[in-house]
Amino acid sequence: MLFTAMSDGRFDLAGRETRCALGKGGVIPAADKREGDGCSPLGVWPIRHVLYRPDRTPAPQSRLPVKALAPNDGWCDAPGDPNYNRPVSLPYPASAEQMWREDKVYDFVLVLAHNDDPVVPLMGSAIFLHVARPNWEPTEGCVALQAWDVLELIGKAEPGSAISIVDVNPHPFLDAMEHMDEARKPHRPTLNVLPPRTK
Repeated sequence: MLFTAMSDGRFDLAGRETRCALGKGGVIPAADKREGDGCSPLGVWPIRHVLYRPDRTPAPQSRLPVKALAPNDGWCDAPGDPNYNRPVSLPYPASAEQMWREDKVYDFVLVLAHNDDPVVPLMGSAIFLHVARPNWEPTEGCVALQAWDVLELIGKAEPGSAISIVDVNPHPFLDAMEHMDEARKPHRPTLNVLPPRTK
C-alpha cells in the first residue's frame, strides 16, 4: 500500500485526502538531499517499523513491527559517525536527536527507509513520518500528520507499505527544459574577455 505526501500539503491516506506538513526547505530530489537542509526527499520510502511513547499511549495495532520508545533513545545525525542515521542510546558521544520528547511530535513515529541501505554520510538522517505540531509548523525534512491520521495510517499499513513524497508544483520552465531534446536547449552564451588596454 502506498501513501502519498504532496508538496502542496495534501496527503493521500489510502484514498482519503488529508493535510500534511513537510520540510521547511520544501522538497528536493533524494540525490540532492543533505544533512541539515530542512528538505523532504522526493521518492518512495518503505516503512521500516513503528515507534510509540508507552507512557502516553497503548501500543498501536498494526501489521508492521511496533516498538516502544525508551527515555534514552536517540538517533545519530553526525555524518562522520559510524552510527550515522541509526538509533543510538543517549548520552551519545556524537550529535544525536532525542527521541523521547516533551512535545507530542514523536508519540508515534514511522521510520522510513531513507538513506539506510546503505547509509551514505551527509545524505540525510532521521526521515520519519510523525505527529504534526498544532500550528502545522514545517518539519526538518520529515512528513507530519495529525495524530489520528497517523494512527489510521498505522492501522492500514502492511509489510511493504511505503510513503511517497511527490512534487505536484514543479517549475513549468524547468520542467519543460528537462523534456527538451539537447539540440533545442538554449545554450549559455560564450563571453569573450578582452585583454586590458595598455596606456
